[in-house]
Amino acid sequence: MSKVLFKQVVPFAILAIVAILALFIPLHPNFDEGKYSAPDIAWVITATALVFLMTPGLAFFYGGMVHRKNVLSTMIKSIVSAGIISVLWIVVGFSLAFGDTIGGFIGNPSTFAFFQGVNSGPSWSLAPTIPLTLFALFQLMFAIITPGLVVGAVAERIRFTSYILFILLFAIFVYSPLAHWTWHPEGILFKMGVLDFAGGTVVHISAGMAALAGALVLKRRIVHKDHQEIPPANIPYVLIGTGLLWFGWFGFNAGSALGANSLAVSAFATTNIAAGAAGLSWMFFDVLRGKKPSVLGFCIGAVVGLVAITPGAGFVSIPSSIFIGFCAAIISNLVVVWKSKTSLDDTLDVFPCHGVGGIVGMLLTGVFATKTVNSAGVDGLFYGNADFFLTQLKGVVIVAVFSFVASFVIFKLINFIQPIRVSSEEELEGLDSSQHNEKYSQGTLIVAATGAEIDHNP
Repeated sequence: MSKVLFKQVVPFAILAIVAILALFIPLHPNFDEGKYSAPDIAWVITATALVFLMTPGLAFFYGGMVHRKNVLSTMIKSIVSAGIISVLWIVVGFSLAFGDTIGGFIGNPSTFAFFQGVNSGPSWSLAPTIPLTLFALFQLMFAIITPGLVVGAVAERIRFTSYILFILLFAIFVYSPLAHWTWHPEGILFKMGVLDFAGGTVVHISAGMAALAGALVLKRRIVHKDHQEIPPANIPYVLIGTGLLWFGWFGFNAGSALGANSLAVSAFATTNIAAGAAGLSWMFFDVLRGKKPSVLGFCIGAVVGLVAITPGAGFVSIPSSIFIGFCAAIISNLVVVWKSKTSLDDTLDVFPCHGVGGIVGMLLTGVFATKTVNSAGVDGLFYGNADFFLTQLKGVVIVAVFSFVASFVIFKLINFIQPIRVSSEEELEGLDSSQHNEKYSQGTLIVAATGAEIDHNP
């Protein structure tokens, strides 16, 4: 069998095997509805749907910022994660993240393999008022969007098949261990006392460090080497994406209260306030530096604020969230400026925005966390507890180093299996055409294979 034919057959064959195996999984009766809280179930179902909406939101956000010849290829890399991770999560992902612990490092892959026992098992210990199935689905949405975030750093030059392989390996060897460390009661970071309400470490630092690793392995785009200015393909897409992300983030953070309660309300409020403050902070800081206020500036700043408030959304006060958003936007902005003076080609600034934003959020959680907001948390440095700040700092270092090293190895491994980067000719042609045989131009989708044209702006 030729190498090309092998690559064509293997993905379909693996999916077919999984589908057939799924037919032979023993069935279990559904959970007893009487022991759960209907309002909590309703809210977490809603939050789960909101978090899923962030994935197409991210696709619009990224798709609007790249060159028009790479819009579709960028958007599909975020969206396809929903398919890959959904299947993987059922087969083994949920077990690795939340199964019976193996030394506090990883879950036993057989605990919930193919979701065995999830629909009939006891509720998650930290979410006793909702079924385990619902908790697993809520966590699935976090697992979907995390590898999608990395797309922005490697956009416009990575092969689609290579990125699919990255999603699989990242989910198994980076995301699942970090979720176990941080959110499983027996996880090493959980037992250290590290607090991460909704994914500052598991989602944003991990994605940001993976983005940095990917940018280093893939090296610079041709246009980056030539110092060409690439105009965003569609700024209204960026606005739409920002709105969807902001809206979905209410489920991301407030849903992490895992119930319809006052903590969810507090997390909802801190999420909105931090985003607003960060959007203004980024925009006004640009004006302070002699630029004009821009649509992109506000949108990027708002997303940085959402990133930064994520780890502390359920631990810090509403007034503190203004300061967190304000500071995170300035710090990320400065890192973007620094990055622009280097040879690092992180296409859409994933590391400065998600990696640095997540780090700032984790550390400021160590400063402003208070038991007044969440009795299950601790007081931070601002309230006299320096030890907790140091705990957060140690957690950040551990996660950042692990995520970067593991992701770097994954990218190198993929590159060993097949060239991870498209050819120069394919890069100049554009990935929409060279990878997908489709083109997007000025609101028009052109299907190259047939020549058919669909006008999206009648």
